[in-house]
Amino acid sequence: MVYSGLLTLFGRSHRMTDDARGEPRRAGRPLESVLSRARITTAALALITIEGYGGFTMSSLARTLQVAPSALYNHVSSKHEVLQWLEDHVMTMVDVSGFGSEPWDVAVRRWAWSYRDVFARHAPLVPLVAVLPVTGAPETLRMYETIAAGLAGAGVPVESLIPAIVAVESFIFGSALDANAPADIFDTGDLADSSPTFTAAVLGQDRSTGERPADVAFRFGLEALLAAVAATRRGPDA
Repeated sequence: MVYSGLLTLFGRSHRMTDDARGEPRRAGRPLESVLSRARITTAALALITIEGYGGFTMSSLARTLQVAPSALYNHVSSKHEVLQWLEDHVMTMVDVSGFGSEPWDVAVRRWAWSYRDVFARHAPLVPLVAVLPVTGAPETLRMYETIAAGLAGAGVPVESLIPAIVAVESFIFGSALDANAPADIFDTGDLADSSPTFTAAVLGQDRSTGERPADVAFRFGLEALLAAVAATRRGPDA
């Protein structure tokens, strides 16, 4: 069901092209002839979402696409390249529109919340994207350039840009996983007597706002990181 839905979303443009020409696909047309970056990326995203990274191989991807591995390699050189395509596709969902049009801290908040929410929906990708080089991933690099330029323009010194971005991004990745944690993750149960302070803290959380604990924790951590970035700023408005 997940794969079918994703394939419908990303394959729509290909079907529209055929329909616009009024040319029905000929019987017996080899499936590999319609492979594309979009189709391969869609299948890879569906496969990792369902099976996790451990179930993702070029052979399993070929089976998902119902083609021979040799046909797949006619369109993509390696598993690493597929992962770069996947990284780039997911990064286009992250909102960086605030940089250049909003105060730097508002823009970072917009980016961070969007980034967290995107990867909360695609949690199996976190351990992949967290260590994947940006070489060959233009959309990912464009996101980083936008953030770096925005922070530099706000007075963050060049030597602090990468530490700031990595610190916030690392927090985002962990928070994306936390967003999918069960509601009772901190229920101490029969061990409550051995951890009285922690148990009291769990029970004493402010739930009056109706916010999810994961969102409360994310806001708390993000604001702390923003304060640390703000402390590095130089210039008349710092």
